[in-house]
Formats: sequence, C-alpha cells, structure tokens
Amino acid sequence: MTARDYAIQCFKDEAAAVLGLIQKLDEKFEQAVELMYDCKGKIIVTGVGKSGHIGAKIAATLSSTGTPSFFINPLDVFHGDLGVMTADDVVLAISNSGQTDELLRFIPMVLHMHIPIIGMSGNPESLLAKYSTCHLNVGVEKEACPMNLAPTSSTMAQLAMGDALAIALIEKRGFQPRDFAQFHPGGELGKRLLTTAQDVMFKEDLPVLPPEMHLGEAIILVSKGKLGLGVAVVDDKIVGLITDGDIRRAMEKWQAEFFDRTVSDIMTRTPKTVKADTKITEIQRIMNKYKVHSVLVVDDDNHLLGVVDHYSCMI
Repeated sequence: MTARDYAIQCFKDEAAAVLGLIQKLDEKFEQAVELMYDCKGKIIVTGVGKSGHIGAKIAATLSSTGTPSFFINPLDVFHGDLGVMTADDVVLAISNSGQTDELLRFIPMVLHMHIPIIGMSGNPESLLAKYSTCHLNVGVEKEACPMNLAPTSSTMAQLAMGDALAIALIEKRGFQPRDFAQFHPGGELGKRLLTTAQDVMFKEDLPVLPPEMHLGEAIILVSKGKLGLGVAVVDDKIVGLITDGDIRRAMEKWQAEFFDRTVSDIMTRTPKTVKADTKITEIQRIMNKYKVHSVLVVDDDNHLLGVVDHYSCMI
C-alpha cells in the first residue's frame, strides 16, 4: 500500500468511528446538554494524555460559542487548582477507558463538592461512568492505528461528541454570528461583524453637486471623486445620486442633447442610505438586495457623512 492508501484507510476508520456514535446517542446526551445549559458557573473540562488534549479543544470551542469553560489537568488539582471550582460548576471528564487512575482520584473531590459530572468514555461500565451524573458513550470498535494502539479513532470520537455538545448549546442559546464575533474580534468574521460604516467610509473630497448642474460639468466632478458617483445636495441635505452608469445611459439616450441635461434629470431620488454605526454585514446585505455598489452614510438630518462602496466592505 502507498502512503495515500494508508491515509484513505485512516479517514474511513475515523469516519466510521464518528458515525458509530449516532446509535449511541440517547437521553443522556439531552441530560448533558441541560446540565451545561443550566450551569450557573463554568464548565470545567478535564482529562489526561490525549484525552486531555481533546478536552482542551472542547473547552475552547465551548467558551467561544457562549458557554464559559476552561480545561484543567486533574494532576494539577492536587497542587492547588481545586480552588477554581465552585458548586455552581459542571465537570466534563474525558477518558477513553473510563478507568484512568489520575482522573478517578479527582472524582471524589468533585463529588464532595456536589458538582455534577458529565463523563465521556468508551466504556459505559467503567468507574467514570458509574460515578457520573450522566455518561456519554464514545466507544469505538477499533483505532485507525494499524496496531490498534495509538489513540486515533477514539480521540476523534471524543472530539466529535464535544462538538455535538457545543452545537446543541449554540442552538439552545440562540447564539448568533454577532455573538460569535465578540469572542473572535481578531478574525476575519469578527472584523466583518464588528466593523461599521464609519470605520471604512470615504469622507474626504466627496463628489457633491447641485441638482441643476449640467451633466457635462457633473462628469468632471464624478471622475475626480473616483467613487463612480456624485451626490446631489440642496441646503446640505441629500436629494439624489448619480452614478457613472447613469451618465453613460444618459449619453446613449440623449446624445447631442446630453450636455443640455442636468443632474436632476437622471439622479436617483431615493438613494440607499445608512447610519454611521451600521455594521458592514448589514451594508453588504443592502447592496446585494438592491443590486447597488455604494451606499451613502448620513446623520439623523440626512446630511452626507461619507460613502461606503463595495470594495470598502472587502475586509
């Protein structure tokens, strides 16, 4: 077999392990979600070795989707970290065998504090399962490892179950993209969801022109503005908008008479406007819905503050 063949077999084995979890889902999953949803404190995820690495990722996913969580190594509990736990917390304990000594020595402390335990293991008859408030079975038939030794399919199953918990909680909480952005302000999604019109709008040397201006003059101002548009203003208030497309169509329509026409003859009298605090995502929605390439940023009195075009939204 080639290296590619081994990779394909690994993917198949791990995919089969994840799909095998479907038949293991029962009311205990619902109970686990309810425990986490009703938790007044934090979700404390714990595990040893590879299960610990998976636990750290699950804790990070939960925290970034609205469920305050963090990972703790059970070995550290014996050296002072128990102080971070309160009776309002819920523990998610992960172990493939459910018999991991370091993890089991941590369980009595949790039970003494009357903290609910969600156990996740591949053995529903294990001691972890026995002492858990509810137990999630993530057992797999075999590891993807050809020797059936290295944690591969089993850790994939743990990770998938953790993601399933997170997704269920996202739906139960009604978690929205804007909420996600607050936890990811540095990412591309966060930038798009938190950036507003005033952050990206053009506001210097805007192509402002009176409605009575002849189109021959208007062409020059629109060209200098480099935004492909001109804003018709009367008494500092917006009354219309012309685009370079409007100008081209007017030239085709009127030809020799074009230079006798004015801005008011071709302007759109109800251009799309937004406020300075409008999010970029909402501006993109408006542009897509109305098939426009620019929107005008205005204040409460319809005074022009700036222009946001299609390229401004590409952050």
